[in-house]
Amino acid sequence: MIPLVYDQLNQSTYDTQFFCTLLKKANAKIVADLGCGTGQLTEQFVKEGYQITAIDPNQEALERARKKEIQGSVEWILGDSSDLKHHTYDVVIMTSNVAQVFLTSDSWKQMLLDVYRALKPGGHLIFDVRNPLAKVWEEWEQDLSPDYAKHPQSGDDLEILTEYEGFTEDVFTFYESVKHVSSGEILQRERLQLRFQPKEEIDLSLKQVGFDEVHTFGDWQLAPATSQSKTLIYMYVKK
Repeated sequence: MIPLVYDQLNQSTYDTQFFCTLLKKANAKIVADLGCGTGQLTEQFVKEGYQITAIDPNQEALERARKKEIQGSVEWILGDSSDLKHHTYDVVIMTSNVAQVFLTSDSWKQMLLDVYRALKPGGHLIFDVRNPLAKVWEEWEQDLSPDYAKHPQSGDDLEILTEYEGFTEDVFTFYESVKHVSSGEILQRERLQLRFQPKEEIDLSLKQVGFDEVHTFGDWQLAPATSQSKTLIYMYVKK
């Protein structure tokens, strides 16, 4: 993600509403928003009355989140899953496909262990990923049209361009560039990578750590995921 334009390019509400529904189902009060980014969903969680610890390793994103002056109980932490407090949270939640940024089996397993230790008994891990069976990257690669945004400070027009490198094993690599429309200057270019793990591998890794499945929902509906679901939303409970 590029924090400079992220909020303008990601303004959907269906995922926020769905995650809020799951937090209610989990009877959550104390929540860790792991990979909170610019705090877009964090803000809504705080409005819903949850006590939030918001963690992200991207300093620029966290600074933008802090500037939102969110009114409520929130603690901002520059860090990662190792900064979660032990036996503290009712829910650890990862939104906006944050679960796909763990590019190796070792980093994925370490995150799960950190989360498991951080949850209270009976606490929940909630996260979403794109279903690799849906091959959403094929749609991405066919859409070469740029996105547009405004510079948060100057109001100047910005153009966001995406280039796709493709897969190495199960990791998909692409690049996003932010260009100043009038000058043509590239303000920022980032290399982004997402790991597409098969559902079976995710399920097995969760159970090996000690989680029990509650539900795997598909496409932001309170219905079981299918092989055709583009998005999988996991809700697992600590034994």
